[in-house]
Amino acid sequence: MNPRVLRRFVILLAILTFVSFSVWGVIHMVVNEAPGDYYVREGDILLGDRKYDPAIASFDRALAEEPDHRGALMGRALAFLQSGRAVEAEAEFTYLIEFLTRTLQPDDPTGRGTLATAYANRGILHDRQGRYKKAFADYIEALKTDMEVLDGPTLFDKILYGTPRPATVQKRAIYLKKQFDLPPDERLMRVREIDAEQRMYKP
Repeated sequence: MNPRVLRRFVILLAILTFVSFSVWGVIHMVVNEAPGDYYVREGDILLGDRKYDPAIASFDRALAEEPDHRGALMGRALAFLQSGRAVEAEAEFTYLIEFLTRTLQPDDPTGRGTLATAYANRGILHDRQGRYKKAFADYIEALKTDMEVLDGPTLFDKILYGTPRPATVQKRAIYLKKQFDLPPDERLMRVREIDAEQRMYKP
């Protein structure tokens, strides 16, 4: 057989195999995908790009397909938080916390992680609003619910945001507790440079 013909055959076979597996993967994902998941992924991408209104629209579409979709509720709450819409963010986090507290099963680690991050993010919201005791209470609930999921941003996030030692829920809770133990006129509740390093949580 001509070597050039054989080489072309091998290349075409490799391309066909790659295309076949890609098509199979997409079909498999679409067929097995839960309602709302596609729009949640779309919203997460928009949220990461700081396109908050389009992200909220995507999460709304996910909730139209699947009411009370945990990922969509969390995503919409984070979009509200990051865009400065504090009232809507608090209402969304509170609804998600109440919904999960009511429906969470003991053998659902993903749901437990989502509940912990909802508490943590609502705590961050309270913190930004100067409601430090409410923030502290939410941080404690977050840590009691699932401490592992709140270890802090991944190595990728640390590199991306340039914060090798970012603030975490645990660090912030410890700091607030120490300030509460001081006389009111000696408390320093905010340190702008440190607080700026605190990141939202996404399960």
